[in-house]
Amino acid sequence: MEELRCAACAVLLAAGVTAEMLSVAGAGAFAPRSSLSSSTSSVLVPSEEGGWTSDRGLPRFARCCPCGRRHLLGASAAAAAESLLQFYPVKAVNGLSSNSDVSIKNFRPGRPDWYEEIFAKAMEEGMRSYEAVIAAYKTELFGSLTVDGKKVLELGVGTGPNFKYYANASDLDVLGIDPNKKIEKYARAEALAAGLPSTKFTFMQGVGEALPVEDGSIDLVIGTLVLCSVKDVKLALKEVKRVLKADGLYLFIEHVAAYDGSLLRLMQSILDPFQQFVADGCHLTRETGNQISRSGFSKVNLNMASVPIIPIVSPHVYGIACK
Repeated sequence: MEELRCAACAVLLAAGVTAEMLSVAGAGAFAPRSSLSSSTSSVLVPSEEGGWTSDRGLPRFARCCPCGRRHLLGASAAAAAESLLQFYPVKAVNGLSSNSDVSIKNFRPGRPDWYEEIFAKAMEEGMRSYEAVIAAYKTELFGSLTVDGKKVLELGVGTGPNFKYYANASDLDVLGIDPNKKIEKYARAEALAAGLPSTKFTFMQGVGEALPVEDGSIDLVIGTLVLCSVKDVKLALKEVKRVLKADGLYLFIEHVAAYDGSLLRLMQSILDPFQQFVADGCHLTRETGNQISRSGFSKVNLNMASVPIIPIVSPHVYGIACK
């Protein structure tokens, strides 16, 4: 949940906003969970495609239900990308070539290189305290999965904070998608540190609304702190479902809007325009959990949590959705 496409925590930390400053707003606005394993809400819908008609044998979350360095960017990285693209063939989606500047700019305003570099550095340096707090949730989520032999797509891969939870699996191929090309060097370094060979990791510049892979080609899509900043959440979730195999899984962690009527929700509404400006399009008031639940997955395990390191983004949802 950490870094990824959301810069909320990084930006506010860099600005000197502390938990104490916002604690009065956060108090009682989103109660912390007493147990990581219990679900506060869930959705179970029988699959029309077969294969998911019973929860027996599924991961526990499904049962509960609803930094690589510059030198790596040369020939070796190019060879790795060419090798992995056989597993992730580029495809035109939504009427656009999804691996092109046209596709990216259609859903995300162009950013100067200096902004992308500063943002990437902020994500690398500014999200460490957040990652430490969210580690228990990530450990539980990733621990419920078997990733060996899988083809994984990380949506909003960022600086690669999730790699340490799964990248040491055997026979793993990972495609990292992110609109910020300057973040690649950090993701590659993190992948190597986590035990993922450079030949098993491909980075592609892209957006969630036009994923550059074929239908039904991915076993697992991972998205942590990414739907807060995409232009079209509904379209991004449609893309996640499109690229997943029939029995594929979508693992997510997102910060969301606080309860209606709470002081925190009011503060989020006030700060939302500023947040979008300084944090690369990040929104504070999206009800992402509801959108995931209603997006047509056969099963969704949706859990709520409070991550109070920065109260303005403390309300979170996390879980696993089954295609």
